[in-house]
Amino acid sequence: MAIGTKELAPSELDTFEDQRLVEELRKAKEELFNLRFQSATGQLESHGRIRAVKRDIARLYTVIRERELGIRATPAPVEVTKAKKTKAKKADAADEAAKEEAE
Repeated sequence: MAIGTKELAPSELDTFEDQRLVEELRKAKEELFNLRFQSATGQLESHGRIRAVKRDIARLYTVIRERELGIRATPAPVEVTKAKKTKAKKADAADEAAKEEAE
């Protein structure tokens, strides 16, 4: 993709969960605010960045809306498995517990 950020490619957005999309949208809006502020004060070096961020915001809104309408599939939730504790981790946990009891 020539315009926009490489991290927010449409194929990449399909793998994001809804909460992550909302967080990316918040960050993009914050970045756009900062870019507009820099532009107003004459400190902006790359004016093309504003356009790229606007497109990223539109792309995020599109994916969110398509998921609401059922056009685009929501990714399957990933199951979190607990890792087995090694002897070193068990010893560290025991040390921490002993410290807490001492205090």
